[in-house]
Amino acid sequence: MSSRALLIVDVQHDFCEGGSMGVDGGIETARRINEHLLRHRGEYDQVVATADWHHDPGAHWSEEPDFVDSWPVHCAAGTRGAEFRPEIVDALQVAAVFRKGHHDAAYSGFEGHTEEAGRSVALADWLRERGVDTVDVVGIATDHCVRATALDSARMGFTTRVLLDLTAGVAPETTTAAVGQMREAGVDVS
Repeated sequence: MSSRALLIVDVQHDFCEGGSMGVDGGIETARRINEHLLRHRGEYDQVVATADWHHDPGAHWSEEPDFVDSWPVHCAAGTRGAEFRPEIVDALQVAAVFRKGHHDAAYSGFEGHTEEAGRSVALADWLRERGVDTVDVVGIATDHCVRATALDSARMGFTTRVLLDLTAGVAPETTTAAVGQMREAGVDVS
């Protein structure tokens, strides 16, 4: 029997308008994700979220970022920028939050871990322990962390769908390229 999870990727202050790396449409995306979950909660056996949670990610943070491998300071652990947007308050009644990037870039949610019963559990293991085989991915940014998460999800054997209208991308060109990469990898992008 198929078990489905909704994976909400990085809907944090720093990735929405007004944040250190704000993506146009981020706040509206947070609202739409919340509305989607209120309407479709019964379709998901599990709802989880990922969050950038940087302590010292090395060269990932830069005073002179190239916006390819280095970025402005964002989602520093324990800061307002790393908190989830309030527009997804209902959606964030999640079973677990997987924090990623403590000391590295960590684009994919599958690099994240949660603490459970005194142990650190990786996202893929957590999903498999609950019989999840199908994942819907939503969040920010389509062309970076959503892309990386969806690609890893498919690579790890999960049937993966990205709900494109519930994502926000940094730029049209990179978003279009990311959609192409995901489709080539067998991700359903709808």
